[in-house]
Amino acid sequence: MKDRHFISTAVPMSDRARPRMKSTGLLASLCFAIASLCLGLSAMMAGAAAQDAREIAPTGVLRVAVAVGPAASAFWTTRDPATGKPVGVTVELAKAAAGKLNVPLELVEYQSSDEIAAAGSKGAWDLSFMPADRKREQFVDQGPAYVAYMSGYLIRANSDITAVADIDRPGIRVGCIEGTSTSRTVEASMKSASVTKFIKPEEAAELIGQGRLDALAMGMEALEELSRRLSGSRVLKEVIQSTGVVVVVPKGKVTAREWAARFLADAKANGTVRRVLDQSGFVTAKVAP
Repeated sequence: MKDRHFISTAVPMSDRARPRMKSTGLLASLCFAIASLCLGLSAMMAGAAAQDAREIAPTGVLRVAVAVGPAASAFWTTRDPATGKPVGVTVELAKAAAGKLNVPLELVEYQSSDEIAAAGSKGAWDLSFMPADRKREQFVDQGPAYVAYMSGYLIRANSDITAVADIDRPGIRVGCIEGTSTSRTVEASMKSASVTKFIKPEEAAELIGQGRLDALAMGMEALEELSRRLSGSRVLKEVIQSTGVVVVVPKGKVTAREWAARFLADAKANGTVRRVLDQSGFVTAKVAP
């Protein structure tokens, strides 16, 4: 049998592996580039967050001003009976803001929105929430609203008042809280009734419970809670003022104002505002658009 000679057409192992090795090298380079990009973006985001924290909370702690009163609303906080600390919607929003900045939270307590606004000009706080009001624009920059805020009247037990029109009469004693936009509305509308402005909301609540005030003007949500606690009292259905509760920063803090507006927009979009309203019992309150 004659020898047969075969010409091998097989590609050497090194030549077969070379394209695969080349592809593997390209993939590894691509993965490395993506990883580097992600690390770079993470570093940039961390740097931006740190810059935000320095701008919004220059002391290293986010100081949020809250108003403490006798009854809760989407604006007013109350005291936890067990701890004595403020609790409520604005406290929960404050926690969310501090968490986003990754800094500790400090609550700074006040008795009215005007008191909060005036303290902002002295650098006493970094962020707050309050009913929108033009008078306060000299002290604070107002951002977007997170909920509507309506004010009305709580009527003492055994009163003959059945409508807002019945209130402005001689001998009728009306109470409101000093330093609130509601108090300015009440003062402007009363011609015959006597109006007393209280620095401490708790004092006004106590007096109407004792029958020493005929009507008390505050936010509707707070009045509804007071009415449940004060036997025989009732809230008139008529709204005397409607505005939005907005996020605010001290006047002239441009970066803080822009950050606060973004924070609140995100909190409305991701359900944070809805959650804290529901947790605080305000399930029928509508989140502002």
